[in-house]
Amino acid sequence: MKHETHGLRSWLERLNRAELPAMAVVVHDLLRLSQSETASVAQLTEVLMRDAALASKVLRVSNSVYCNPGREVIKTLSRAVVVVGFDQVRMIGLSVSLLDGLLKNSPREQLQALLARSFHGAVQARNMAQYLNQRQQEEVFIATLLSHIGELAFWSHAGSMTDRLVTALSEPGVDPDKLLRRELGVTFDQLTVGLLKSWNMGEIGQLIQASRSSDGPAARAVALGSELAERVATDGWTHESVQALIEPVAELIGTDAEHAWQQLVGSGQEAVRIAGTCSNADLQQWIPRADDLPLDLSALLQMEVVPQVPSADEPSTESKLEGEAEPLLQPNLEMLKLSIDHLKLMVRAPMDVDTILHTVMQGLHRGAGIERVALMVLAEKQTQFRVRAAIGKGTQRWRETFSLPSADSAPQVFTHALEQRDCLWLDSSNSGGLQQLVTPAVVELVGSGPFAVAPVVAGSRRVGVLYGDMRLSGRELSASQLATFKRFAELTGLCLQRLSQR
Repeated sequence: MKHETHGLRSWLERLNRAELPAMAVVVHDLLRLSQSETASVAQLTEVLMRDAALASKVLRVSNSVYCNPGREVIKTLSRAVVVVGFDQVRMIGLSVSLLDGLLKNSPREQLQALLARSFHGAVQARNMAQYLNQRQQEEVFIATLLSHIGELAFWSHAGSMTDRLVTALSEPGVDPDKLLRRELGVTFDQLTVGLLKSWNMGEIGQLIQASRSSDGPAARAVALGSELAERVATDGWTHESVQALIEPVAELIGTDAEHAWQQLVGSGQEAVRIAGTCSNADLQQWIPRADDLPLDLSALLQMEVVPQVPSADEPSTESKLEGEAEPLLQPNLEMLKLSIDHLKLMVRAPMDVDTILHTVMQGLHRGAGIERVALMVLAEKQTQFRVRAAIGKGTQRWRETFSLPSADSAPQVFTHALEQRDCLWLDSSNSGGLQQLVTPAVVELVGSGPFAVAPVVAGSRRVGVLYGDMRLSGRELSASQLATFKRFAELTGLCLQRLSQR
């Protein structure tokens, strides 16, 4: 497999005859603006408007829901800077120029997978850099994105020889660098350094080289961003290899492991959204989503979980002694915090209904220690309350049997809470008026005794009510449990509202 293009100089000449230098000029000029304290809107728009296609794409992205949630119509680049922000428009220009420049000719799988991984790593590294030095964010972003530019350029512009190289690289036991030196006369890393020098981006090349030894905070951010994206792409979010990076990231950005993990997950979701917005190709499919992360992240954060009471929906085992008392369900503060953080993430990055409700049920039951929890939704044209999700002993039958008219002649507590948009605690100390809302139909369904009910509203749409009680032990909800219950009802509504806007 011999080719006329062989050696570093030969490959640089070939790639620089392609359209890559034009892309590099735009990237270089936008990077120069990021390093200037006096950069103006006019300078930014001048760089972007050199290429009509680039300017048009930047406007389209600026009008997207991700960049412009208020959906103000943006018709000019100068208006985009006002609405979206100078730094954001510059970052859009960088992303669009790089992604489209590389994907234009040959959107083959190797190129898309590597570019998606590079882009994910760049977003991760940039968000780490914001904790270090605000002015270095874009340098870190570009360095991470271009850290594999040699390989990206090869897959993008090497033509038919890429197919043969894919076959050779897939052979068992092959040494990639030895193969590349033999067949191409240069390694991908050497090609990366050479291209950046020829594009007058030597400082970015130096930062990439420094990242190989994690020399300095900015280089460390580049290294961690790249490594995280590679491990997530290879092993998935929950693998122990990804877990091993949480502590180094926490140390770099100066925070605890829990916050670092939420930062990484949030940056992963951001990378998916930006890649889908800035690129014509479907790069989103190459970045593993965090939507399916398990609720209990304690193992990832190496936290101890309070021993769990066996699930109330599970049948008792024969090994239990007859009449043996089950331990009382206790709050698990770590689970509670993780559940709230997970819901907050889902407000920003919508997930499916089942994931939202699973998080709510587990958070209130295992986290807040509320013994029975259920979401009663308005169904059948909002004429009936039906149980959509429930957890706790005895609630397994509610999904099949629970049905309560929402517009009956006699008012009842669920409808009242939803109409008043108020969280209620019903017990014997309530005044007669409120207690009268606990109708025989309600008692027949949930039993007699104290309980809490809170409205779940998604924007202007009435979803239903959240129900909770401590009926199994006879304890009362504490003030902190009731406040948590109300907060979960609010977050549930926000998550469902965000989901409806997707």
